[in-house]
Amino acid sequence: MHRILTPLTSAVTYSRWLHMFIPAAAASLWFFISDQLWMPLLFAVPVGLIPAMRLEEGLQAQLLLTPSERGQPDASISVASSTSWAERWRTVLWLELRLLISAAAIMALWLPVASIELALSVTGRPPGGLVEGMDPHWWNALLAPLPIVPLLVLVVLGGRVSTAAARWLLGPSPTDRLSVLEELTEQLLERNRMARELHDSIGHALTVAVVQAGAARAANDPAFTERALAAIEETGRDALEDLERVLRVLRESGTPVSRRPTLGEAKRLLDSARSSGAKVEARVTGDLGLVPAPVSREGYRILQESLTNVLRH
Repeated sequence: MHRILTPLTSAVTYSRWLHMFIPAAAASLWFFISDQLWMPLLFAVPVGLIPAMRLEEGLQAQLLLTPSERGQPDASISVASSTSWAERWRTVLWLELRLLISAAAIMALWLPVASIELALSVTGRPPGGLVEGMDPHWWNALLAPLPIVPLLVLVVLGGRVSTAAARWLLGPSPTDRLSVLEELTEQLLERNRMARELHDSIGHALTVAVVQAGAARAANDPAFTERALAAIEETGRDALEDLERVLRVLRESGTPVSRRPTLGEAKRLLDSARSSGAKVEARVTGDLGLVPAPVSREGYRILQESLTNVLRH
């Protein structure tokens, strides 16, 4: 009992309770027209077959049943229109089940009414409703809180049943789950690649700066010192651009990234290494612009790492 009543302190318990009452509010409009209670169940069939109905129910379920998953790509309740007949019929089944749960929630409201009737019977008024037939006595006041206990249990269990049903019937299809996993995998791979790029770029910049500064101090030549400072400035500026690009992507995954350097920009790496005192000879054959973009980008990073190691050692 303690495990059931503990969730009563959670806000999601009451948002789930509200979710159970919404269909009853909509179905009550029909009761002004007819007393045939089965008609809303029949009307739910063509409504559930509408593709957009799954989107509406998914949004409502995420908001009230699983608010902590709202907007998450791996949410257990999908927010998308029906794309197949299987999803449409699952939506129909969800609507039917939701109407039945809502009817049970309405019937549970007789429990607090019974508590009120028991409390009023202390004044000598014969109780009605669920406790009709009991004699009015003063000790009925001691029994008045008892119907509230099963009501609280139904609040918790009803919300859990609704959430489990929504995850089963409105959850993403295997294809959707695979797409989400592929997207998350691509994001992780992209972040790992950017971390490697940042390591190479910053490592190269620091190596060039250390080598240039040491060479300038040893040479004691104003002209050489000026060239060394210019090389340090250029290399540092390039490293800052790489750092800004990576941080922008990490902050906002939807922000377009700046163009990554390719082999067509290898000249600045070679010039930076030469200005550090290293003897570098480069021979290029063919048009670097014809090299595929992924190969050209990785080639630039390989050249950068190689020159960094040469300058460091």
